[in-house]
Amino acid sequence: MEITDYERRFRSAGLPNLIEGYSATEDVFTRALPFLGLVFVVEMLGAVNLEWESMLANVAAVGGGLLLMLGAFAILNVIRGRPFASIPRKVGTPELVAFVVLPSALPLVFGGQWRSALVTLAGQLLLLGLVYLVIAYGVFSIVRWVGARFVTQLRASLTLMVRALPLLLFFALVTFFTNEYWQMFASTKGVRYGVAIGLFGLLGAAFLMVRIPSGVEDLERESHLEVPLHRAQRVNVGVVIFVSQALQVLFVTAAVGMFFVVFGTLLVSLPIQRDWINAVPVLYDVPLVGTRLGLTHELLRVAAGTAAFSGLYYAVAMVVDSNYRDEFVTGITDEMRETFALRGAYLRSLGGAVGSTPPAATGSSGR
Repeated sequence: MEITDYERRFRSAGLPNLIEGYSATEDVFTRALPFLGLVFVVEMLGAVNLEWESMLANVAAVGGGLLLMLGAFAILNVIRGRPFASIPRKVGTPELVAFVVLPSALPLVFGGQWRSALVTLAGQLLLLGLVYLVIAYGVFSIVRWVGARFVTQLRASLTLMVRALPLLLFFALVTFFTNEYWQMFASTKGVRYGVAIGLFGLLGAAFLMVRIPSGVEDLERESHLEVPLHRAQRVNVGVVIFVSQALQVLFVTAAVGMFFVVFGTLLVSLPIQRDWINAVPVLYDVPLVGTRLGLTHELLRVAAGTAAFSGLYYAVAMVVDSNYRDEFVTGITDEMRETFALRGAYLRSLGGAVGSTPPAATGSSGR
């Protein structure tokens, strides 16, 4: 098998860091160049000043912003030894700095919009961070790999679901039919509601990540690797484990949420909702055999809140249940054994000693 075939298999398995010499500039941001270029062009609109009444002035500002950004990249091409009007084929630190700084400078140059400049700067840094995480750790490939094995992994957690769900549903049902519970979620809207739901998700993610380092160590030990994984590769394997568990939590969360939407629609009538929240609920009209069911905005918010709490509970149960951990690690080990076997053959084809090459090395054979 050719080196490029091995590396393609690693990317398909969601483990691109198994590629020796995998680097941010060569493998991550360069692969994202078309997307970054599109974003860079769209951000010419940062020169627009909404306080200007003249459309012509804004058009001129956009044109000026285009000239400024293209001129800056043309100068960068000359400094980097490329043709003046060429499109960069590789992304290094100078290109990344230009990607962050130039769009952030446009609001300052055209109208002195310093707040907009700071927001743009923060947005550019956040975007680069997301691009790095998604591509460097093969998030899309991981989701596809985990999705293809989702039923098998869910079956491994069946015992945990049987133990956790009855108690979870009991407490959820008790709280679901209380007016204080409905008043809390009905009165919390917008950003506050989103932040509250997000906190449930963050707490659940934190609980899942607590055990990931030990899970990676168990996986590495059970796989009997010829060459130990280095730090970036362990992180990549940890991302695979996290996404696998997170998808199971999301499945349980969505199932509980759907259950309470249907359950509440059938049993919590509009008069009951009106009495519990001391207001007229916003109704979605769902006629059924001449009856208007109680599917309302308030019901959806209560069901989503109940589902978020259920997801947090299930994530905690994953962490503390030793039987689940043993079954899950065993399942992941079986699934990854082929990939790790390919890594052994890949390292031997590179010369064996390449296994000690640090992840920041430049380039990889066959790319």
